[in-house]
Amino acid sequence: MSKHTLSVLVDNKPGVLARVAGLFSRRAFNIHSLAVGPTEHPEVSRITVVVDVEGLPLEQVTKQLNKLVHVLKIVELEPERSVNRELLLVKVRADARQRAEVLQVVDLFRAHVVDVAPDSLVIEAVGTPHKLDALMAALAPHDIKEIVQSGTVAIGRGGRSISERALERGGAHGASD
Repeated sequence: MSKHTLSVLVDNKPGVLARVAGLFSRRAFNIHSLAVGPTEHPEVSRITVVVDVEGLPLEQVTKQLNKLVHVLKIVELEPERSVNRELLLVKVRADARQRAEVLQVVDLFRAHVVDVAPDSLVIEAVGTPHKLDALMAALAPHDIKEIVQSGTVAIGRGGRSISERALERGGAHGASD
């Protein structure tokens, strides 16, 4: 199985996310990551979904997504032609003896300390899944207490905007690249 990142533009309406996620669930595809948020157009939301699936089944899912009423556009974002990031918050035990060592790791990964307590630090990092995995490995000896990680958000490189193209087509449902 290989991971594919889909950018799905949808009408900003209640229930749309549930219908999109349900389509993957009904076909027993594993959603590795799911993130949704507004776009530059208040009436449109972007769902970024990373799914484990092989070629032909992905094409079938894309066709079925296109049939959903509130789906405006679907684009598969190739890793080399897009920017992908995740957000990680990690709480690490860091008493006075360990704090300097943990801060060195934070600096090395260009992360930030966003909360300090007498016995712990909360660290914020943004990056690719590989970078965040490497950070977690570097922090592992310091007793990780809690992890919160967002889903992948991704955007295509270059000047083209998929949301502008979708809206130029009059919000044509079922348009895809």
